[in-house]
Amino acid sequence: MRRLIGLALGAMMLPGIAIASEAGDQLAELLYAGEAAGQRAIYEEQCAVPHADACFGLGLIDLIGAIEGLSQGFYRHGAVTPRLPAAAMMLGLDANVPSAPANPDPEALDYAGLRGILGEFVVGLDRARASFEAAGAEGDYVITIDPLRVRLDINGDGAVGEQETLATLLGGELALPQGKSKGDKTVVPDLSIGFDRADAIWLAGYSQIGALPFDMLLAHDFSRLFEAVGHRLFPEAGLPMQDYSRGGTLLMDPETDTFLADLIAGLHTSNFPIVDRERFAGVQARMQAVTALSRQNWAAILLETDDHRELVPSPRQTSLVPGQPVTQEIVEAWMATLDRLDEILAGELLLPHWRFRQGFDLNAYFETASETDIVMLLAGQGALPFLKEGPVADANSFAEGIRVFGDNWPNFAIWFN
Repeated sequence: MRRLIGLALGAMMLPGIAIASEAGDQLAELLYAGEAAGQRAIYEEQCAVPHADACFGLGLIDLIGAIEGLSQGFYRHGAVTPRLPAAAMMLGLDANVPSAPANPDPEALDYAGLRGILGEFVVGLDRARASFEAAGAEGDYVITIDPLRVRLDINGDGAVGEQETLATLLGGELALPQGKSKGDKTVVPDLSIGFDRADAIWLAGYSQIGALPFDMLLAHDFSRLFEAVGHRLFPEAGLPMQDYSRGGTLLMDPETDTFLADLIAGLHTSNFPIVDRERFAGVQARMQAVTALSRQNWAAILLETDDHRELVPSPRQTSLVPGQPVTQEIVEAWMATLDRLDEILAGELLLPHWRFRQGFDLNAYFETASETDIVMLLAGQGALPFLKEGPVADANSFAEGIRVFGDNWPNFAIWFN
């Protein structure tokens, strides 16, 4: 489960803080000790002055708090990474992931409880966004920290152990730089990053990226899906199919065959009525906020005159990513990509559908949909109400980005936010 949380949230956690205000001077060590949350009131008070760097610290404290809340909720109910022996080999996955909960005594979980955990996570991310935006509005500060040393209370036991760091969460999935031996000494690579006003905006954007899938889910009633396959994530939380994750052999092996049965059940229950129209509309607003914040981020980056371990550098600054400088051509290609995304969100550029000549109007979907039936949307019938004549997005729509980024575009998307 640690790897799930690390993968889902690692991108948001990469930034960290050491601030120049009185409260901020102590933040790095507080983060390394896992004690920053206990000083939240001080940062909130300093942010209200306002001290932009304290707002940055407050945003990070709330971001960490949101991550801890999600992680602790999942741990409390015994969440695991599902184990699928034969299917894992076919899909190239790790077939040896343990299927037993890390928590030896998990609590029961119902649908309302899961919605509560996810809802609190979204609230925490929005609280962090507000502080990051305040920190990005003005202020000339640079914050240097090694983000992988930040500690979190992953399991909710009230303590932060030596292994409860971002480095531990991501270590199994990322090729982290290793120390090099030099004589009798080991030279540890410098993984610190200098953060400034632009990076506060970057974090505000990532808070919305993190909230998007959870808010989309919470806008719908997904109770039938949870009851049908929730035991795959929470195998000992008292769900209806808990005792039937291993059965007889039909095709491959007892575990894989029941996984395939659960996959069919998941597809059968993937029709989600929209139960919160305001939250559903908010998903579109979050998407639009991500592109708007990315533009603000780049406006701030391009005004910078320093060059101190930049998270996202301008063409005049030094990139921390080996062999990958940021050129003016790259910046312009990213701006063009944001233009196309904004057009898609506004319904001016339509999404392609494999079955139709017309395009799918994403704006109409957010304005008028009453349900999200994934199977029927893909099959075509569910997409009929949202089809429209007009320009449809294709490779030419993103020609500039494709030309500049090439196959490396996903990495740029993650990096640039």
